[in-house]
Amino acid sequence: MTLGDNWLTEKHIDFEYKKYVLLAFLQQVDKDFELQKLYPSLREVIKHYRQVVAIKEKKEELYNSFPAKATDMDMENMQLVYEKIFHDSKLMRELENIINFSIPQFESHLAEGKKIYDAIESQLNIFPIGVVPLRRKEGYLFIRDGKNAATKVYEYDITLFEQSDAKYRGIHTEYVKTWESDLGITYQYIKLELLKEKQDIPNPATYAIESDWLVPLEETLLPIAKRCLLKYVGNS
Repeated sequence: MTLGDNWLTEKHIDFEYKKYVLLAFLQQVDKDFELQKLYPSLREVIKHYRQVVAIKEKKEELYNSFPAKATDMDMENMQLVYEKIFHDSKLMRELENIINFSIPQFESHLAEGKKIYDAIESQLNIFPIGVVPLRRKEGYLFIRDGKNAATKVYEYDITLFEQSDAKYRGIHTEYVKTWESDLGITYQYIKLELLKEKQDIPNPATYAIESDWLVPLEETLLPIAKRCLLKYVGNS
């Protein structure tokens, strides 16, 4: 089950109904986390958490921007008492209740997802294969999931893109081939075979990432490995 981008406002804006929709989604997230499947569930939780926090902040900004009128005099402190002209409608109060309920729910699942992510990332081992060239924005990524496992090879490409306030790096991977585990199938051997098949880059940057744990490849290991490679290349 997934949450739509407009889950807060689509259909009925009713606390009990939205609570049911949210908890049903988070129940599926819990099942994925139990199986150590982080993506796309963790990404969805992050997205919806940011969304509800932004809506809450904008609502408070809107409320604070409305003018106030003097309604009484505080004689003890000798100052006027002001009342906001803006009043929440019943619908807005219901929406606020939904938001206030959902934020800690999302935060709890974010913490759990980060805990799983950090545990998996901490046991990964990343290292270069052969001589590292000056150009490291593209090359090959070897992934081995568990001891004596096959080696999955991906071609990677790191791109830099800018937004108004900052620069960001992104990484794209494309699956190439899998080499089964064998005494003669070393990382150097695989790199040489790749060079024979694709000779346009004489010495491609090549990195291996090994995991001692068996975790879902597409939903967990590959996304974490890509982020690890981004950090590793950026710091080297």
